[in-house]
Amino acid sequence: MVPKHIALIMDGNGRWAKSKGKPRTFGHKKGSETLKQICKDAYDLGVKYVTVYAFSTENWKRSKEEVSFLMGLLRQYLNESIKNSEENNMRVRVIGRRSDLDKDIIEAIESLEEASKEFDGLQLQIALNYGGRDEIIRGMRGVFQHLLDNDGSDQVSKHDLKLAMQELDEDKFSYYLDTVGIPDPELLIRTSGELRTSNFMLWQLAYTEFYVTDVYWPDFNRTELKKAIDAYNRRERRFGGTTK
Repeated sequence: MVPKHIALIMDGNGRWAKSKGKPRTFGHKKGSETLKQICKDAYDLGVKYVTVYAFSTENWKRSKEEVSFLMGLLRQYLNESIKNSEENNMRVRVIGRRSDLDKDIIEAIESLEEASKEFDGLQLQIALNYGGRDEIIRGMRGVFQHLLDNDGSDQVSKHDLKLAMQELDEDKFSYYLDTVGIPDPELLIRTSGELRTSNFMLWQLAYTEFYVTDVYWPDFNRTELKKAIDAYNRRERRFGGTTK
């Protein structure tokens, strides 16, 4: 069985480049090329959704030179993705906080999402300026804003707030997250051997199977993807006391 939705933490670009005596930027460029191929491979294997961790809210702490290069690489990727999505019938959406991004990047994201919105092949989500905790906080702000808007005033009484909060459940809260309308991942793949989620999709990964490989992201390929899917299928998964 092939997972319907695979999440990817594409780790190890810098270490891969260092192992070859190259600058970190060389690894990021190769990693971008790897992503394009893996999207095609995943869809060929039967995967419907792929969500990738491209740039986290913490990545701004990297050197100015590296961040600048990553933003340039992102601009190039977004511009090329319109043609790529057309050729591969691929819909692309970006999740994360856009307000910190440069105006031209936001416009490129909007253009790509608009151009690919009707495509029904692979559904690719790119997590950009994304943090799981940040997403949950933004989701809660959305809930409170909804209460304010429906109340028609600038204040909501404690009584009304209590009643509204009693109606809040997982399904309703998910509506306020970046991934609304997208099923949770069945499988998370992290490359380079790191054993942590790194603040990625904290809500959505609650019941996701994890697969970690020592392979650096630039070397991740169709064979490695199939290994991850095979490992996923060998596991005994339990949900609420039942086995699947």
